[in-house]
Amino acid sequence: MPRSYGSARPNVQSMRRTTSTAVRPPIAPRGSSARTSSASTPRALPLPGNPVREAAHSRWTPMQRPGVPEQTARLRRGSTLLPSTMRAITVSCKGTPVAPNVSLREDWPEPESPGPGYALVRTLCSAFNHMDLWVGRGVPGLDLEYPRISGCDACGVVEAVGCEGDKPWIGTRVIFNAAVQVQRSPAADEPPRSTLAPEYELIGEHHFGAHAERFVVPIENLANVGECDPIAAAAFGLCALTAWSMMVTKADLRPGQSVLITGIGGGVATSALAIARHFGCEICVTSRHQWKLDRARELGASCTILDEGQDWSRDVRAWTHKRGVDLAVDSVGKATHLNCIKSLARGGAYVTPGCTSGPNATTDLARVFWNQLRILGSTMGTNDEFKEVASLFRAGLLEPIIDTVFGPDECRAAYERLEGAGHFGKIVIDWRG
Repeated sequence: MPRSYGSARPNVQSMRRTTSTAVRPPIAPRGSSARTSSASTPRALPLPGNPVREAAHSRWTPMQRPGVPEQTARLRRGSTLLPSTMRAITVSCKGTPVAPNVSLREDWPEPESPGPGYALVRTLCSAFNHMDLWVGRGVPGLDLEYPRISGCDACGVVEAVGCEGDKPWIGTRVIFNAAVQVQRSPAADEPPRSTLAPEYELIGEHHFGAHAERFVVPIENLANVGECDPIAAAAFGLCALTAWSMMVTKADLRPGQSVLITGIGGGVATSALAIARHFGCEICVTSRHQWKLDRARELGASCTILDEGQDWSRDVRAWTHKRGVDLAVDSVGKATHLNCIKSLARGGAYVTPGCTSGPNATTDLARVFWNQLRILGSTMGTNDEFKEVASLFRAGLLEPIIDTVFGPDECRAAYERLEGAGHFGKIVIDWRG
């Protein structure tokens, strides 16, 4: 049976130190420009100088297209699989709803031994993101083949590495950054190893992911989490990285500022709440569900707004004594964008990592230029940012919110809960049983 993390397991926030009484001075942010990355036809997963590991359990066929070296195309297929098999949660075909197309496979081929620069990780726990639904429904602009394994978040133990120099990683409990940059010749003016790169791709989307007993990942994308709880660790990575990159690196969040977070309850929104609390910010959240607002208030939100389709920007301005908020974090999109713009203080920033309600939003350009607002797009984050935010998790200064823990054989129920949007925090699969 699925376990409510709050009732069946100790509250993660009671297991380590929190910032409710003392806020550690935040790590100094790094400046960065921002634009969203564009998806392309799925390709193999070579980093500079590294062979492709996608082929270890890929069912893709060789594909050659302009601009793709023949060597890269050959690596899509042709690796010899080990005879052993593993359990894996697979999506058999794209469609809506996703859950009926999901099943636990007992006979999925295990990845082969990792090549140079890669690690084979035995999964302890994996966690769901909205990305899992996109993979199940079909990602616009990507021609994905099915069945496939999604999963951009997991905690596991390194079992094998491809280089002698990487052997200290063996036996280490890790999480990973799912964003990888494929092998190619970057432009001279392009930031290195950045999600701004035209060919940045995702483990769990472009490439088979972590909802399986084992997966392969680049060594440089790993972060050591010590003896941290695997359930919490699995739930932490992608959403915390996304929230940190957009709030701290791009929007330059400062201690004591006021922050608006729309659609509280999802992984990115709850991570944004934790980061804002870590910085000692005043926090306002919105939701269509009163129970989610009540939960957010327990976690540190000082203002909650029930979103019933009204112009709630007036409530935000009343809360800030007509000043407006310094930062609006909006992953909802079309349904909330204009209210966010109207809620911002002069010089404020609007940041978006997604648009679950749709991309075609109405805005107010007069407010944007007159109030000198910043509108920032953000997608995941760099490995440097990932290690920075992972260090805060390991120190107990940032914690994910866990909704429910399922076993692998309950994967369809996990997808149903994710699709139903009735969760608050992350949904996790525990592979240790």
